[in-house]
This record gives sequence, C-alpha cells and structure tokens, in this order.
Amino acid sequence: METIRLLLADDHSIVREGLVSLLEQHEGYQVVAQAADGVEAVEQALANRPDVAIIDLSMPGLHGMEVVRRIHAELPDTRILVLTHHDEEEYVLPLIQAGASGYLVKDSAGEELRRAVDALSRGQAYFGAHAAKVLAEQQRNPHRSAEDPYGSLTDREREVLHLVCEGLTTKEIARRLDIGVKTAENHRGRVLDKLGLANTAELVRYAAKRGLIS
Repeated sequence: METIRLLLADDHSIVREGLVSLLEQHEGYQVVAQAADGVEAVEQALANRPDVAIIDLSMPGLHGMEVVRRIHAELPDTRILVLTHHDEEEYVLPLIQAGASGYLVKDSAGEELRRAVDALSRGQAYFGAHAAKVLAEQQRNPHRSAEDPYGSLTDREREVLHLVCEGLTTKEIARRLDIGVKTAENHRGRVLDKLGLANTAELVRYAAKRGLIS
C-alpha cells in the first residue's frame, strides 16, 4: 500500500494530537507535518508537499479559506480537506471555489475522516452530510453565493489584517513581516480603505463578524 502523506493544521494542540493518533493508527497514513496557525499551514504545505492537507477553518494568522486558496494555487496536486464547526456552513461554496476537495464537521466519526482521506487521495471529492445539504441548497438557489470575507485584499494585506487584529503595532508588524515601517503603515491603511473601515476597532469587529478571528 502506498503511503498517504498528510499535513494537519489546527490551532488547538489537543485536537491535533488526537487527530494524529487517530490517523496514524491507519496503515498507510503518515502525518509529515503539523501547523498551529494559517501562515504555518501554508509554509508546511510548501515545504512538505503532502498528498492531503487537513485544514481547520478557524485559525489565527490566516483564515482557513485563505489557507486553502494559497495551498491550492501553489500545490494543485495536494488535495485539501476542511474540518470545521456546524456554524461555518456558509463557507462551503467559497471553500470549494478556493480549491477544497472535501469538507467535514469536527464531530464526524473517525471512520468518516478516514473515508474522506482515502477518497481525496484517489482524486475524488468527499463532502459530509452538512456540506451536502449546503450544496443541494445551492442547486435549488444557484444565484445565492457567499463572498470572500477578505474582499479584494492582497495576500500581504490579508496577513496585515490578522496582525492588526492580534494587537501588533505598525512597528511590530514591520518586524514580523521583515518590511519597512512605512510599508507596513501603507498596507494597514489600504486594508482599512478597501474594507471601508475607519479604525482598528472597526477592523476587529469586521474580522470577528466574518469568522476571520476567534
């Protein structure tokens, strides 16, 4: 049996550890990388080129939708399975458009998770009952669609959005991203302008309302 190489990204260490234990009990699975936030998930994917990436939707650093978009753009052969909660079903369609091949809620049985991984590794898609319900609703109402919560922000601006929401100052953002303070200030200003917001408080409320931060 050919080994299926997995990336597992979730910001809760106890959840990651439990999933790693569950998956590696299955012969033919190997978790080659783990990540605790969205930025790290993208970095680990690029470094390890897994067959299947299992991505939590709500993570610090970058929202899972953006993680899916970046991994799919850089590694189109890596299949992406999103794990999420019941109250995030509005993201099913945008996630598929971003490049996800599978979608499960976190209370799914371990056996269903393994079925999903197997399906994705064979080049198939796998959507649990909750996602299937959303897709069926979309077929009935094809004009309804969810918007990208990041709007028209660039990759760098999306990173800046999260750093601002984490409370970093412009100087701290510049150091974190290894850019000039003026450049960081310009990115911050464009984020507010593009989203039609006046200040950091409004940005935090915007991000929280759209599930970009916990």
